[in-house]
Amino acid sequence: MFDTQELDDIRERRAEWKAETLEPTLEAHGERKERFATVSNHEVDRLYTPADIADLDFDDDLGFPGEPPYTRGPYPTMYRGRTWTMRQFAGFGTAEETNERFHYLIDEGQTGLSTAFDMPSLMGLDSDHPMSEGEVGKEGVAVDTLRDMEILFDGIDIGAVSTSFTINPSAAVIYAMYIALADQQGVPREEVRGTLQNDMLKEFIAQREWMIPPEPSLDIVTDTIEFATEETPRFHPVSISGYHIREAGSTAVQEAAFTLADGFAYVEDCLDRGLEIDEFAPLLSFFFNCHNSIFEEIAKFRAARRVYAHVMEDWYGAAADESKRLKFHTQTAGQSLTAQQPLNNIARVTIQALAGVLGGTQSLHTNSFDEALALPSEKAVRVALRTQQIIAEESGAADIVDPMGGSFAVETLTNELEAEIMTYLEEIKEIGDGSMRDGVLDGIEQGYFHHEIGEASYEYQQRVERGEEVVVGVNEYTIAEDTSPEILEVDETTRERQLARLEEVRAERDDEAVDATLEALSDAIDREENVMPFIIDAVKAYASMGEIMDVFEEHHGSYQENITPV
Repeated sequence: MFDTQELDDIRERRAEWKAETLEPTLEAHGERKERFATVSNHEVDRLYTPADIADLDFDDDLGFPGEPPYTRGPYPTMYRGRTWTMRQFAGFGTAEETNERFHYLIDEGQTGLSTAFDMPSLMGLDSDHPMSEGEVGKEGVAVDTLRDMEILFDGIDIGAVSTSFTINPSAAVIYAMYIALADQQGVPREEVRGTLQNDMLKEFIAQREWMIPPEPSLDIVTDTIEFATEETPRFHPVSISGYHIREAGSTAVQEAAFTLADGFAYVEDCLDRGLEIDEFAPLLSFFFNCHNSIFEEIAKFRAARRVYAHVMEDWYGAAADESKRLKFHTQTAGQSLTAQQPLNNIARVTIQALAGVLGGTQSLHTNSFDEALALPSEKAVRVALRTQQIIAEESGAADIVDPMGGSFAVETLTNELEAEIMTYLEEIKEIGDGSMRDGVLDGIEQGYFHHEIGEASYEYQQRVERGEEVVVGVNEYTIAEDTSPEILEVDETTRERQLARLEEVRAERDDEAVDATLEALSDAIDREENVMPFIIDAVKAYASMGEIMDVFEEHHGSYQENITPV
């Protein structure tokens, strides 16, 4: 981007500036600390110049928005066309209560729904299972049968809204329920829009919610991708998630690298299934965390887009633009929220959300300031949503496509993070003897990912305890306070009401029809067929979540005994 003579002149003048201007200032006043680094401990320089990006090639490394390698964004106009989807996470208690919250958020201007499920639903258990006691409706909505899904979306036209479902081991059942609901409402399947998290590989790496072993779990994910490609081409059947990897303590580079590795493992499994790369790849979506170090986060998103575009083309032969575009949802960092001085979290979330926007996210969830204490209150949810709306409407951040493009600092960080991400990807591929799929599965079995994340998490905590990493209100600027804000309480009658509905459904349904659909599902597993059509049939017969997931455990065995403390 700069000719050799210009770069030599800049280097010479920088040396003069250092000797004549900087050194006297350092001798007289010094700096705040000896070393400056991001939250991930990535060291940053005092100053960046064109010499730091001397090898940057505009066409190959940057290009234009909406064109390979998509460093500057997946779409030409980005937020000048329309802003990112404001998708606030919601779900608690029974379907009626969450339906009420959905309508509240829509009325407040939210442009997409995002559903949180309680722990029994996440783990494929019915609400009356002994292990569900004390957990029904506590950290998300309870969904046992199609009846709950019908109530959850009462008064909501699912042909007119995009819905995200944060669920993994039992994701295929929730997907089937949503399709069944679309069939009920008369919404053509090809018009159903939304995203299913459904990322089982990251569960074995970080989140640690599973029912059956990794390989059969991967098979089910691939089934959903194959089914969506044929039946629901506007619905993303998997959201490959780095969020939980980052929440477990990874660095920004590890988050991006391990997430992309999982994505490429799904790609390879689909290719092994016989699917065409340009048919299914456009349906893949991603989900990233956004932490406090604003420039590192912007660079992380830009680097991830560039890596994805190159790898999808060079390793897997993707030809269509849509197959090479990395599209992702972002959530601000839950790990960064503090119970101490919780209103400070509003400032943290604002910085993180701004980084997500400047990094080019497609949808965004902003955490509520009280989430370190309890489920978000309506007031806190409104502030979180308003934060996005202020960024979109008042800050000007949405008016320029890739406004950080060309920044010497951001471009340098983007290059550095890209190189580190690729180093990890090559290492994982080597673990699998040239296969990313096998590298991820073997890495899970060997504890590779747990070790890498654990080391990073421990190192960060040590910096906090030594005071090298300042957490405002926690290890600096502390005050005596009462951390008891207004919090949302889950009604103590939730479990009784949910069990009553489940009992009512079981009394009204045709048990012979249920048994027939579950047997058909079992036979499909034996024949290694795609299970999605059979799950949909079972859901429409009002088979419960637990009954359906029990069929998979009977075939593949439970993986519960393999759970170990993080």
